[in-house]
Amino acid sequence: MTAPLLTIRGVCKRLGGLLVSDDISIDVMSGEMHAVIGPNGAGKTTLLNQIGGQLIPNAGVITFDGTDITALPVQDRARLGIGRTFQVPKIFASFAALDNPAIGILGRKGHTFGLWRSVRKLPDCEAEANAALAAVGISDKALAQTDLLSHGDRRLVEIATALAGKPRLLLLDEPMAGLGRDESLRMSALLKTLKGEAAIVMVEHDMDAVFSLADTVTVLAHGKVIASGRPEDIRNSPQVRTSYLGADDDV
Repeated sequence: MTAPLLTIRGVCKRLGGLLVSDDISIDVMSGEMHAVIGPNGAGKTTLLNQIGGQLIPNAGVITFDGTDITALPVQDRARLGIGRTFQVPKIFASFAALDNPAIGILGRKGHTFGLWRSVRKLPDCEAEANAALAAVGISDKALAQTDLLSHGDRRLVEIATALAGKPRLLLLDEPMAGLGRDESLRMSALLKTLKGEAAIVMVEHDMDAVFSLADTVTVLAHGKVIASGRPEDIRNSPQVRTSYLGADDDV
């Protein structure tokens, strides 16, 4: 039997006096789209932060491809192949769109550079950066200043930047948040193309997207896993119907 790419065992996290991750155990297979859903305050973003390294668990073990990454810094996780996007896109807003994946490429290759230089003009960067933007469908926006793009396009720039790091595991925190109908359809189509290219752990409130895209769905409530399985089983679970009220925010 194939071993999971990501293994989470007994993870607990306290923020102040609140237990926001309570003995969480999850497996994510290579190439799998694994959605994490749950109501407001369920601890979904907190779980992503512990996988990505923005937070360190108080207890438990997180293993990536056989390596214990529980206390590993963010940059070391990125070098192992873990990419990340956020609820509010974290991008270089005053740079051209093309410069964002170029910086991701340089980080992957361990380069240092002066920010006064156009990073996309450094050796081997421009073609790779253009390919990353093309992969998300915005190559025509390459030279546009990022903060002048629409919210949906800024999300795509952030995903392109994550993809430029060639992740084996991609963490997506509410990629549909704030998108209009057309942008949501475009994002769903993109995520469908990314399936199988890397394992994806996606926190999302758009249930149409979750149940059409995910291979596995894990449901959190009050920091605990209350169900995990195939989308059709989760959709039909009375416990999930009772517990998941569909709030928009998270811890």
